[in-house]
Amino acid sequence: MAAGRGAELLRPPMSSGRATFLELFFDLAFVVALTRVSQRFAGLADDTGWALVTGFGRTLLLFLALWLIWSHTAWITSRYEPEQPVIQAVVIGTMFAGLIMAVTLPRALEERAVPFAVAYLMVMVLRPLVVAVALRGHPRRLVPFRLVVWALVSAPLWLVGALGPDHLRLPLWVVALAVDYLAWVLGWPLPWLGVSRIGRWRIAGTHLADRYQQMFLIALGESILVIGVVFSGADYSGDRAAAFAVTFATSALLWRIYFYRAGLLLSEAFGRAGMPGRLGATSERTHLFIVLGVLVTSVGYELVIDHPFGQPRPTWLLFVVGGPMLFLVARLRLEYEVFGQVSRPQVIGLGALLVFTPALAHRAPMVGLSVVACVLALVALLGALRWRGQSLEVPASPIGRETSGDRDSEA
Repeated sequence: MAAGRGAELLRPPMSSGRATFLELFFDLAFVVALTRVSQRFAGLADDTGWALVTGFGRTLLLFLALWLIWSHTAWITSRYEPEQPVIQAVVIGTMFAGLIMAVTLPRALEERAVPFAVAYLMVMVLRPLVVAVALRGHPRRLVPFRLVVWALVSAPLWLVGALGPDHLRLPLWVVALAVDYLAWVLGWPLPWLGVSRIGRWRIAGTHLADRYQQMFLIALGESILVIGVVFSGADYSGDRAAAFAVTFATSALLWRIYFYRAGLLLSEAFGRAGMPGRLGATSERTHLFIVLGVLVTSVGYELVIDHPFGQPRPTWLLFVVGGPMLFLVARLRLEYEVFGQVSRPQVIGLGALLVFTPALAHRAPMVGLSVVACVLALVALLGALRWRGQSLEVPASPIGRETSGDRDSEA
């Protein structure tokens, strides 16, 4: 029957939740990409006022384009069988395009705009087209078909922005990326076909959770790379050695806070969710901010190691303090997604950073990061003391609950 054609591409219900070696290989392209994003952010350290705002916005635009590519791929391999040759070809092709985007990213809004935009559109247009053809007569073929149609809507904006006058590139690409994200949020609505919201999709939820955890580790690994590269290239001194130790401790604390209970039990929360697609949709946005927070923090590492007791610059607080604050806000959201509650230690830590920030504007970067590290250590300690001697809670996500009418024919 028609529903059976192309069904071999779908993930079987009892498939493994672990990422395949190909997916881990795929992530290597995004190690390069995140490093390039971090370098662009680091170039803003001496900017002030409107130059800082626009520079940050331009880099954020490129990061969001990369994130859309990566997250779409994570959903594809959670929805379709990654051992199938067609899906493997899709993943490898996406990896190549992602690598092109990574190497062009430092000048993607300048003279390398064309290869960046073409690589992005290769993924957004050709990838769902290949999946739709491979699904043949299966009802799910309508989902990638929707993605193709909406990608073709934004494609002219990407191409005109890349080929046209420089002053039009940024606004055109902002609109194009907004269209791509809006289509995802709305479920790629089309006349006569309605919508296909990802919250109703049938996916391997534990696999998607595993991919989010791995992306966090990739971002954390990029921060360790920054620490090592900057310290090894700088003149050795006691101050820089101390800064090196504090930056490493900060990364270790970010790891601890993320994985303590909520991050550790994310896969189990997906496994218990009646609608894992719904939990996956919210968790995707949460991890976007978690990863962004780690990247921004890694820029602060570079500033602190290079100039541990340099002249205070309030704009550096965006990286030294702003990154950890963004991480804590997103981690609070993750706690709610997994347990349906808010972590008081993280609220305390966030409040402490808000209180200390005005005073840190007049202190050396090393002082600012040391305070951040102490606050993160307090958050980790309070969390450990709160649950000392108690067994791990059972995830009770309020987001992944299934209600009547949640299933649709394209799920």
